[in-house]
Amino acid sequence: MTVLDVGCGINKKAGAIGVDRNPASRADVIADLDRFPYPFRDSAFDALQAVHVIEHLSDVIRSMEEFHRLVRGGGEVLIVTPHYTDFSSFCDPTHRWHLNSFSMRYFGPDNAGYGYYSNVRFQENSVRVKLLALWRWLGFEWLVNTFPRFRRFWEYYLCYLVRGKVIEWRLQVIKS
Repeated sequence: MTVLDVGCGINKKAGAIGVDRNPASRADVIADLDRFPYPFRDSAFDALQAVHVIEHLSDVIRSMEEFHRLVRGGGEVLIVTPHYTDFSSFCDPTHRWHLNSFSMRYFGPDNAGYGYYSNVRFQENSVRVKLLALWRWLGFEWLVNTFPRFRRFWEYYLCYLVRGKVIEWRLQVIKS
């Protein structure tokens, strides 16, 4: 299985091909992640991971389109980013975007009604929200991740009190 680790930094996934803009990273390929296309052929990878990367890139939609281009149909894209209610989302001055657990719906089958932003499609295999330790211990994390209606209720009304920590999407690439 060929995996691309986008923005791998110094913690490149074992066995993956790492791409990063920082020469001090452990990347196999140094490239500006805001310039497209990346130096790889179409559908070159079975999977791609971007762990704590998407919030740093200049264009989330264009980056997702590039991830879609690079991964074969049926392959998986893992995106991990801070939840926008977490302190870390705003304390890092290099963060350009602050996302919630519904942010990737633009790439889903119903496009959240905004299909004109992009033609690429992903199937949402899973969305997992990690909460701060107290809320995890009290069972809120289980509720948020087990019941989609509760997650929506939490995002709309509770997330400013019961703050999120990290969001993890596992998306399957859909190609026609």
